[in-house]
Amino acid sequence: MLLFEKVKQALLENNPQEKINQVNAINTALNNNVVDLTPKFNIISIPVPGRPKKPQLVHPSQVARRKLTTEQGRIALIHAVCHIEFNAINLALDAVYRFQGLPEAFYLDWMRVATEEAKHFNLLVERLAELESQYGDFVAHNGLWEMAVKTQHSLVERMALVPRVLEARGLDVTPGMIERLKNAGDDRTVTILEIILREEVGHVEIGTRWFRYACEQKGLNSEDTFIELLEKYNVSASKGALHMDARKQAGFVDAELEALVK
Repeated sequence: MLLFEKVKQALLENNPQEKINQVNAINTALNNNVVDLTPKFNIISIPVPGRPKKPQLVHPSQVARRKLTTEQGRIALIHAVCHIEFNAINLALDAVYRFQGLPEAFYLDWMRVATEEAKHFNLLVERLAELESQYGDFVAHNGLWEMAVKTQHSLVERMALVPRVLEARGLDVTPGMIERLKNAGDDRTVTILEIILREEVGHVEIGTRWFRYACEQKGLNSEDTFIELLEKYNVSASKGALHMDARKQAGFVDAELEALVK
């Protein structure tokens, strides 16, 4: 199996379940050491990855706020998280496809992330079905992928800004969502979000580890570089308090956390 060709195929696949089948097959082959890691240097820019026709993508300001006191509000929240997890599958695949010629451990890490994001997506799709809804019933935004395109030229910038900023926001906001869903009596969704939160700490830690590797390869100070990139791209953490324990488990140091708070 030619790893980068198969990953590109999965990245461009529009059908979510077929994409997930391909992800699982690639991950199994990689872990069984039956893939060819020879770099392919005709790497293309992918402004739009494979995705179904729905959900319709809109500006973030057009995505309605969700009140978890109603079932419809809870369904909308689950749909929003489901969309994030689908994006995260594509983001992990793009990291594997785009940044070739790295140690095998990089590809093992990011294919593991892709399979876990796929598992999260399927758990949320199943939950939507239990609530008589499906992925695509609500609008969504494309902020995660837009940052992937902006950082496609640099492993340093990709690892800093996608897993450690945009995806890491989930570490901060998910505990609050869990608490609100507990209060609403939605224990089934709480269980799913607890699985996601636990595994997302590991995903952000993988981003931290490869960000530091990329900085070391270029002779950069990782803490200074991270802070400079926050300013360059004018990005910050989520609104509200940071989940400091989860962030530290994911490898953040005090100087980085202070910069995110600012």
